[in-house]
Amino acid sequence: MNASRRDFLALSAVTAGLGLAACARPGGQTSDQATDQQQEQSSVNLEEFEGLALKDDAWKYDAANDCYYQLGVKYCLKPGSESYESLAIFVPGAYFDAQKSGESYKCTVKSDATLAGLTPKTAPVVMPVNSARLNAQACPTSYSYDGLSRYLSAGMVYVYAGFRGRSAGIASDSQDLYPGGAPWPVVDLKAAVRYLRYNASKLPANLDRVFVAGYGAGGGVSAVLGAGGDSALYQKYLEAIGAVTHDHEGNAVSDAICGSASWCPVTSFDTADGAYEWMMGQFSTTGTRKEGSWTAQLSHDLADSYGDYVNQLGLTDNKGNALGLEETSDGSYLAGEYYDQLLGCIEDGASSFLSSTEFPYTYTPARMSDSCFPGDPNLAASGADEIDALSSAGSTSTTSGAGTSGTGGDGTGAESSSAGSVSATGVSQVQSTVYESLGSYLSALNSDSRWITYSSSRQTARITELWDFVAKCRPAQKEVCAFDALDRSTMANQLFGIDAESTLHFDRTVSDLLANNQVSYATFEGWDGSYVSSWSADVVKKDALGVSMADRVQSMNPLYHICGSYEGFGQAKVAPHWRINTGLFQTESALCGELNLARALSAYDGVRDVAFTPVWGRGYELAEASGDPQDRLVAWVLSCLESEAAAVQAS
Repeated sequence: MNASRRDFLALSAVTAGLGLAACARPGGQTSDQATDQQQEQSSVNLEEFEGLALKDDAWKYDAANDCYYQLGVKYCLKPGSESYESLAIFVPGAYFDAQKSGESYKCTVKSDATLAGLTPKTAPVVMPVNSARLNAQACPTSYSYDGLSRYLSAGMVYVYAGFRGRSAGIASDSQDLYPGGAPWPVVDLKAAVRYLRYNASKLPANLDRVFVAGYGAGGGVSAVLGAGGDSALYQKYLEAIGAVTHDHEGNAVSDAICGSASWCPVTSFDTADGAYEWMMGQFSTTGTRKEGSWTAQLSHDLADSYGDYVNQLGLTDNKGNALGLEETSDGSYLAGEYYDQLLGCIEDGASSFLSSTEFPYTYTPARMSDSCFPGDPNLAASGADEIDALSSAGSTSTTSGAGTSGTGGDGTGAESSSAGSVSATGVSQVQSTVYESLGSYLSALNSDSRWITYSSSRQTARITELWDFVAKCRPAQKEVCAFDALDRSTMANQLFGIDAESTLHFDRTVSDLLANNQVSYATFEGWDGSYVSSWSADVVKKDALGVSMADRVQSMNPLYHICGSYEGFGQAKVAPHWRINTGLFQTESALCGELNLARALSAYDGVRDVAFTPVWGRGYELAEASGDPQDRLVAWVLSCLESEAAAVQAS
């Protein structure tokens, strides 16, 4: 990062104080929570959750792959839908002693077993969030070993938990509407984690080592689970479904996890609209950002509001210096240490790519769709595998030299030929462009103007300004109010709907801007005064449990528990291990979400490691600089276990 672009001394002392506060609060359980649990322990019903005891004689066995499994295991007492609020467990055969009992097996943990260097006392649990758009994830109803080998052969237990999605649904055994949307996906997965811990004695795994992985909006859920362990924000919902609260001896059962992995996480919906306009939208002049339209003015106002937000967020760099934004001569927040930090992330991604890529280089874009993880054979095979297969199959491509023209998705402007509209799980429309040399690649990027340079001797890339990168590689593809749309038509509008009101506005910042600036907006083209009342009515609505829209929005925001500017700061148990990968060319959301999460985590006490990797040349997908995404996930989990073991030895 070029940290010398702007001196940051102008930031307010309040912002600096907030930044330092983010380092001061421990990430563990609060003293009040511990006291409450001690008081409750003596009065709980020890038999309350006996109906959730895992049946040790109900295991099925795949002899060909040495895998024991159970499907359709209900994980809460009062599920809204058993199709979703149940899970499947897949266990390496080496971890069990088993006796055949009819069509099933009775299994007990084989305490002296070892597999790939792990044992039943050290094996982790890996749990996927297998949906990019938070479609409801059903529990598998049939078994297939496809894709499971990479996890089980590494000594891991794999749990595929169903959960309700971004909207309400109809129960299969009745005509009753069960609630969905925020925060039910998070709540259901928390209940699944508690269920596993309640049955810890029957499972060959260390239930303190639960790792959750997801992509897109599912990656956002993984991040929320990692940041919001044991948070009171979800208590009403967990009680409503009869989630486990205590074990057989009355001890509180935690839903905190050990590690969170995400690719292109979509999260922090409280500021997602503003972040999109600040990073991308304000540089566009087409569509709803056309000059003279009221939405173009809203775009600028949202970008400014995001600058104000950053300046009170309290983020810091690796040296503890506050990250904020400053105004440039035209009044835009496009200077300051936060701006430099974000541009530095992009430059780091470019540097890594240009220093490691062998030419000729074939650029093959991909876009993820459900599903990417194994476990449910009713869904198609791994999207990551599909991407790899299609990339290596030799799809049609063109060769690019310097100065080619067109609208290539790689940001070079090079013409790409398409292999056709590819309809395969985990990937959509594959196109390839071949660049013969590093020089031809850079020339193509700089075909309109020279905005990126690379020093081979220093292996360092430099980018002139953020808007140059955005114009070439990450232009705004969504209209103004990218998440809380004017017509309530987005996935996020569904996520914050309430029962039969399937889509609602939720962005308080937009609501305030409309109310405060309606006289000004009315002087521009396209203004409709009804927007003011539409937003103001929606953002104060409560769900069936009496929870406000504001709290529901924060329930999907990992920053709520790890940034000092939020009320929930320090009120949850935060996962110690984090992996965040994002494609720098994706246009679903701003890079700000991932950057903010990584910076806040890096400053939070109790977080041991944050692997944040912005990947140049990749879009909205399981973005990796190299290798298979799921193999990388397995390797990361194993590295976290090594860190855990080292911490135990040091204590």
